[in-house]
Amino acid sequence: MNILIFGPPGSGKSTHSRTITERYGLTYISSGDMIRAEIERGSELGKELKKYLAKGELIPDIVVNTLVISRLRRDRNNFIIDGYPRTAEQVLALENYLYDHGIRIDVAMEIFISKEESVERISGRRICPRCGAVYHLRYRPTKVPGKCDLCGSQLVQREDDRPEIVARRYDLYVKNMEPIIKFYKKQGIYVRVDGHGSINEVWERIRPLLDYIHNREKKRKEHE
Repeated sequence: MNILIFGPPGSGKSTHSRTITERYGLTYISSGDMIRAEIERGSELGKELKKYLAKGELIPDIVVNTLVISRLRRDRNNFIIDGYPRTAEQVLALENYLYDHGIRIDVAMEIFISKEESVERISGRRICPRCGAVYHLRYRPTKVPGKCDLCGSQLVQREDDRPEIVARRYDLYVKNMEPIIKFYKKQGIYVRVDGHGSINEVWERIRPLLDYIHNREKKRKEHE
């Protein structure tokens, strides 16, 4: 089973991707994780990528395409790709690669939330710079305001989590995804999931669909 999952900032797609990975035994491929790893390495490329994120802008297609497709060369089946493709150029690169290697996408799933919900979820996030723990002013507050529960360090807000940056990222997401959604609708594999509500509520909207696809693919392989 091969899945594309996407959604605006704060939609919970990464959280649900990990649940999907564990439940169905898939390989998790995240363009965002690969970009952040490059930034943490402090390479010249990482420094340039950090500038884009700080402005709420998309990373250049050629960089993202290279990162994702190089990973697909190692994991050709039973994967979930989180947050990719995000532009028409990325769709073209991905589809050409899949076609050349006989790989099929089973579902392109969008977890959608409103702009107001996106800004609230992301701008309320706080991170411990020392141990990496993540909190939220509303959904996961610390015992002592502004202090990490685990190590006591002063929490910080990532540059790209500021409300004005989140709003810009949301608008950019909607604009860029419109033709991509139309493309996957024509292929008959696009599904939109309501991302409002608790993690469990959203998961119960996702699970029946993926259970169906998983069982269908299992039966198909048994008859091959």
